[in-house]
Amino acid sequence: MGFFIFVGAVIATVLLIIINSYNDLVKYRNRYKNAYAQIDVQLQRRYDLIPNLVETAKGYMKHEKETLEAVIAARNSAIAASSRAAKNPGDSQAMGQLGNAEAVLNSALSKLMLISESYPDLKADQSMSKLMEELSSTENRIAFARQAFNDAVTLYNTKGEVFPSNLVADSFNFTSADLLEEVAPEVRNTPRVSF
Repeated sequence: MGFFIFVGAVIATVLLIIINSYNDLVKYRNRYKNAYAQIDVQLQRRYDLIPNLVETAKGYMKHEKETLEAVIAARNSAIAASSRAAKNPGDSQAMGQLGNAEAVLNSALSKLMLISESYPDLKADQSMSKLMEELSSTENRIAFARQAFNDAVTLYNTKGEVFPSNLVADSFNFTSADLLEEVAPEVRNTPRVSF
């Protein structure tokens, strides 16, 4: 009789460990998905600001049509990448595409800002100043949201790698999630040129 109680207790303990590990993995996966939703809100806010920024600049920068079109094209590409990432946050390919699209958009916006320095009337325009301030504020929010997402992904991945949760993760297809890099790897590994 004591043997059956012991075996029953071992089985109950193993089942509790499995259930607890499974529930933790679901909880952490939902946290990183929620954290990505916060990034998505800020990205959409930024994407909504960009057309207004381009329209304001267009009146002053008549000879910079190519730059303005590049910003809009980069924005549209980033929106598409963000939409794919929102469907499956943490997916390696979706996160990579979003990181690359964001790098291209940031580059196009930087070029626009650099060129706008040559237009004193544009710099003095209150609408442009307000849009730039809102864009800067949104960039800060994106950075904070990205950090929260990456923290949540790290916690989820760690939970899926430690014993005994790794056995549950493997058994129930809890795949690891990818971080959202701030800059695409190609941009980060730019070769240095020295004179």
